[in-house]
Amino acid sequence: MWQRLHYSDPRRRIASADFLNHAMHKILLKTDDHARDSTGMRYVYPVLSRRAGGISLGINLNPNNACNWRCIYCQVPNLTRGGPPPIDLALLEQELTTFLGSIADGSLIIDHDAKSHGLPVLRDIAFSGNGEPTSAAEFPLVVSLVRNMLHAHGLDQRVMLRLITNGSLLDRRSVQAGIKDIGNASGEVWFKVDSASTAGLALINGIHIKIETVSRRLARCAALAPTWVQTCLFRLDNTLPAEDEVTRYLALLAPVAKQLKGVHLYSLARPSLQKEAPRLRRLDTEYLENIGQRIRRLGLIVQVNA
Repeated sequence: MWQRLHYSDPRRRIASADFLNHAMHKILLKTDDHARDSTGMRYVYPVLSRRAGGISLGINLNPNNACNWRCIYCQVPNLTRGGPPPIDLALLEQELTTFLGSIADGSLIIDHDAKSHGLPVLRDIAFSGNGEPTSAAEFPLVVSLVRNMLHAHGLDQRVMLRLITNGSLLDRRSVQAGIKDIGNASGEVWFKVDSASTAGLALINGIHIKIETVSRRLARCAALAPTWVQTCLFRLDNTLPAEDEVTRYLALLAPVAKQLKGVHLYSLARPSLQKEAPRLRRLDTEYLENIGQRIRRLGLIVQVNA
């Protein structure tokens, strides 16, 4: 395992660049393991993403494992409620430069467990990580920084910017500005909606919020950038999602269907690291496809990943 470095001293940042260039020569990626520390970096990490269709380069703006939600299927270890510490923009830029440079010069070898020969291609840079990325005060600055770096490396036409968000902070102007910047860069947003009932949201995501608020924020997001809804379904205590939950979910999507790019419908790919883990079971493709067909009747594109 690579040594972890501390970056509070600018002189150590310079030393860490050499360390990363030598250490980051081979990475093994698996669809069932989205570890954030495969490169030894603080903010930048690659994963093999089923939904992105290849390699997704993550930007983790919550390195302290803190989130304003607590989803029962979350794979983040030692998850806590809260927000991120201040983001070291210089370090983030250095890490992203190192990674993109290693791809360009061929010094980075990515091994993978994908069956498809064409899958391991850098598809996107995703603002995701170990918590809600828009909770970082620097979020819009990071979006601008990443846009500029993609352009500098000649990748802005080939690598998409994506935001994976729970949408809870869409009422903030700074968050709206960052999302609009992603939209202007031909990027997109994946907006989490795991339930359309207040009881379901409290149970699955650990939040108390009105469904009307979720609907309003989803519509606002779709007006700022191309937006997909992402929904995780699973068995809880060996029980399928209730029919009333499915009906409410379809009713939430219907009014905004024409504004959305589509829906990512998926089940558990990696084990939860929360206390509810023993209660959760993955759904099969047939069940998800049946729900997907009901969503498609609203005129939406649906991508299913069991």
